[in-house]
Amino acid sequence: MALSILTNPEALAALRNMSAANGRVADLGRQVSTGLKVQGAKDDASNFAIAQGLRTDIRAIGAVVQGLNNARGIAKVAIAGATAVSDLMTSIRQKITEASNEGNTTQQQQILQNDYEEMIAQMRQILENSEFNGVNIVIEVAVPFNLAVGTVRDVDVLANLDGDTLRLNGQRLDLTYALLNNEDVSTPANALAALNVFRQEEERIATALGSLGADLRALDLQIAQIQEILDATEEGLGNIVDADMARASAELTAAQVRQQLSVQTLGIANNAPQITLGLFQ
Repeated sequence: MALSILTNPEALAALRNMSAANGRVADLGRQVSTGLKVQGAKDDASNFAIAQGLRTDIRAIGAVVQGLNNARGIAKVAIAGATAVSDLMTSIRQKITEASNEGNTTQQQQILQNDYEEMIAQMRQILENSEFNGVNIVIEVAVPFNLAVGTVRDVDVLANLDGDTLRLNGQRLDLTYALLNNEDVSTPANALAALNVFRQEEERIATALGSLGADLRALDLQIAQIQEILDATEEGLGNIVDADMARASAELTAAQVRQQLSVQTLGIANNAPQITLGLFQ
């Protein structure tokens, strides 16, 4: 090969190798620092597009899970309230039974009436407190705690990305309060009449607990299923974009060695024109 001081092919080749080595070190350095092998469309256009779609799905599924968990909270608080009312009904039944005894004195009858009124007031307080995130599904929507025919609040929650929904069915336990509050146990005869109403409302509470329990089970199953989908989607995203840190670290070390060698090679190639000086000595 002719000696030239204008063109140095070896230096040009070494420069290209050094540029490639620098680029590889930079790419691997980004992988190691970010944990991602696909950070943008430049790295891998098709996989980046797929990853972006998966990220969108993950956020949407996360919103579905959040909505389901919110409905689950409403259901759990409603069940807690209905259970507390059911427990209170045991004590109410006792008072009604005691008040139906013909042998009670007037004073005893009044004491029983006072106890009854306090328990019914406690029932109202329990129902009013059965609220989660501003939603109460165990009392009537517009004008609760009255005997008028009213409407309950059902909660429809998005169950998946296909638009399917689950319904959390509302219960009118405030009607139980209203009916029992309309009764009194001031006399044995009144207590017997209240007992008939009590038996009817006891069934209402049992039915409400069964319905709420079934709705909560459905929510729990859906949350578990959608969470599995979310986990699988996140795993799939990771398979596409996550860097193999052990491999990337090893490759980075090797690339750094190549980078150093390319710098040395470029230095040697740049010294080649110096040979020409010997021809003029």
